[in-house]
Amino acid sequence: MEQRHSSDLNSDKPTLRHATIPSMKRRMKGKDYHERTIYMITLVVAGRRKLFGEIEGDIRSCYGEASYPHIVLSTLGEAVKEQITGLPRYYPQLTVSGYQIMPDHLHLILFVHETLPCHLGMVIRGFVQGCNKAYRRIVPQKAVTAPATEKRDRRGDGILFEHGYNDKVLLHQGQLKTWIHYLADNPRRLMVKRSYPDYFRVQRNIQEKGVTFSAIGNLFLLRKPLLQVQCSRRLSETEIQAVTVRALTECAAGAVMVSPCISPGEKAVMRTVFEKGYPEIVLLENGFTALAKPGGARFDACARGQLLLLAPWEHHTDKRVITRLQCTMLNNMAAALCNGKRL
Repeated sequence: MEQRHSSDLNSDKPTLRHATIPSMKRRMKGKDYHERTIYMITLVVAGRRKLFGEIEGDIRSCYGEASYPHIVLSTLGEAVKEQITGLPRYYPQLTVSGYQIMPDHLHLILFVHETLPCHLGMVIRGFVQGCNKAYRRIVPQKAVTAPATEKRDRRGDGILFEHGYNDKVLLHQGQLKTWIHYLADNPRRLMVKRSYPDYFRVQRNIQEKGVTFSAIGNLFLLRKPLLQVQCSRRLSETEIQAVTVRALTECAAGAVMVSPCISPGEKAVMRTVFEKGYPEIVLLENGFTALAKPGGARFDACARGQLLLLAPWEHHTDKRVITRLQCTMLNNMAAALCNGKRL
């Protein structure tokens, strides 16, 4: 009988791959977190407690006006601000290019202009420890501390932030400008969300035409006359323009366009409908996290009740290319929502 080593025996066993649990706090695969890079870091207060301050202002005000929505920092918020601005004293290899302290979380834009002596995670760890020290000093602590066997982010006393942090890496031109605008606009967005909570709350288990969706936006749009936008990739620009004209005519008559916006033609038609201020329903391949919210112009469209986002599948953090089967399924769902009515 042929002798087999233990390594040979193990090679016959199937390799078990555990499903990856979606997380916004994983580091970029293959990234060297010592090298020159610009990052946007997000840290969230444990339990989403509003410890850093409160929002004030008027959402109708313009940026730059005194009444534009802004955060009035608490004593702890001011202490955290000192920790942020003091980071370059400990790590002269980096610059704080921007930050925004919100009531229950904060964002930092860090420019690592020289190679760090340690992993970026160690920089964030030191920052968190400084914030924890201020937290213990300023916020009264309970007399009894939870057992150390509990998870780190659930021990409560003296622990300010959730365990871990989210980082985004600057990858393309214009991204930094987008980040800076996002940070400056964050207080206004929070005030808008509080003013229109129903439009920004992720709603689960929405049953429509035999499909279960998660949704963000104006669910009442589903009760309007719906028309599906589905364009072949073979359509010429002239043909796409003709479809766009028909769509705008139907929108003016009260119809709502529905599409997963997959083909260039579908994207062009739905973009024009959106820019003209007409309501629309968009089906998405990726689902929503518990605190998801639309970005860019879609955010304000949600506040106006102009938009409904529907996702039939769970959220994932993978960079996936949508499959042909998924495209077909999403278009079939759009057709069902519209009772087969198309442009």
